[in-house]
Amino acid sequence: MASQSPPIEREFSRDEKSTMMHNEHSSNGLSHDDAEFLRLFPEERKKAVIRKVDWRLIPMLVLLYLIAYLDKTNIGNAKIEGMTDDLHLKGIEYNIVTAIFFIPFVLCEVPSNMILHRFKRPSWYMGGIVFCWGVIMTLTALVQNYAGLLAIRFLLGIFEAGFLPGAILIISNWYLPNETQTRIAILYTSAATGGAFSGLLAFAIAKMDGMAGMEGWRWIFLIEGLFTVIVAIMCVFLLCDSPALSTRWLDADEIKYLELRQLSRRSTVPSDYKENDHFNLRLFKDIFYDYKIWLLFFANWSNAVPNYAMKFTMPTILRGMGYTSSDAQLMTIPPYAIGAISAYAFAIFADKYSWRAPFILGPQCCLVVAFIILFVKSSNIEENIAVCYFAVCLACFGMYPILPGVNAWNVANTPDPAKRSVNIGILVCVGNIGGLIGSYIYLEREAPRYPVGYGTSLAFGLAGIVAVLLLETLLKRGNAKKAKMTPEEIRQKYSEDDLIRMGEKSPLFKYAL
Repeated sequence: MASQSPPIEREFSRDEKSTMMHNEHSSNGLSHDDAEFLRLFPEERKKAVIRKVDWRLIPMLVLLYLIAYLDKTNIGNAKIEGMTDDLHLKGIEYNIVTAIFFIPFVLCEVPSNMILHRFKRPSWYMGGIVFCWGVIMTLTALVQNYAGLLAIRFLLGIFEAGFLPGAILIISNWYLPNETQTRIAILYTSAATGGAFSGLLAFAIAKMDGMAGMEGWRWIFLIEGLFTVIVAIMCVFLLCDSPALSTRWLDADEIKYLELRQLSRRSTVPSDYKENDHFNLRLFKDIFYDYKIWLLFFANWSNAVPNYAMKFTMPTILRGMGYTSSDAQLMTIPPYAIGAISAYAFAIFADKYSWRAPFILGPQCCLVVAFIILFVKSSNIEENIAVCYFAVCLACFGMYPILPGVNAWNVANTPDPAKRSVNIGILVCVGNIGGLIGSYIYLEREAPRYPVGYGTSLAFGLAGIVAVLLLETLLKRGNAKKAKMTPEEIRQKYSEDDLIRMGEKSPLFKYAL
């Protein structure tokens, strides 16, 4: 009935870290020869292979994420350079313009990842969507009224939707769970770097005001859009697809090593294993009833709501402290730089200890403290410039480590590739609903106090803390329940097909904390 367990399969120990089953030494149903190949693969070669992957894959993704961030948020820089006056935007029309982007952005993320999962060459798909949004960004320079700006932002949301979930999916297909957060953090810090760079870039480009009869804010969209088109063409040729399609820079043993260690993540792998490409109703039902993804939604919102709100309004908030428009652009650089350092530092420790929860909770607590300060002190902001600016920096310090941690936690507990592609898309999608919320909570009529903006951000931060604590508790209980059976007892009770269908619910799979 149930197949015999591989000779090197080991039992779970109750005090063992929950993420240990995710390391590459777990055979998890591989054939004896494949398990031995993984075990005997030289340690120095392992490190060398991962370094090769890092240098070939991550820089391109970082560049793509940087331009995605710039193209999505440069409207905040354009606003304080006169866009709202030139286009005669009134009342909450600017808020609507920023919010309209997120409607297609949210709706298209899951379908986009399902399409990407079926592509043998992700470089073609990713390059295509980047090219399309680059053209749209360039055309933003020609917008003449509110309706035109609405239309262009809606189209931008359609094509930008697929990038972040796609990038996380690509990373998860190349790296093990205890390697992913550092790489996602490197990717995500490009957004923080982009935040710093966007202020500096907008400051420089705005000096072109009047050239060729165009306002400075139009030059921001034109130059950044053309750069995006160039990068899209580079992506088709430079973005790595899969180990099997990387024979130009990987040898046969390196390809085998990278492929087998991905298979070893599963609770079991039958001898006739084929990649699961099927998206069926059972898969979506399983995701809908999965408590893990629901709690990760709230953890993700503790980043998404305050983060998107700050992206769109930070230059305006800083200008409210008494800085000129140009100085406000430059003063956005330190908070984003602090966020970049924070995200990377927390990711290193989370991957080192294979433990996500404390390295999400710590930043969340900093975030809560930051918004308490802003909520209390912003009513008299001009007399509290130093403390409020410190709070803005602390908010960025707390925000940026959360998204890499939440996504790495999701990847670590989703061994099935098809479910993982949908899970990533859903998690990013729901996170971006936070962007829709964030677009409306900082209202011009409430400046500089912003009670709704700061209060809402504080509430989502607190909800995220509760979600992370609850998720860790439930995962620990799940692991304790699984540990009551030995691998031999499990394989006596369940067939290989049963274990495959169970996915991460299999008793052979230990949840990552």
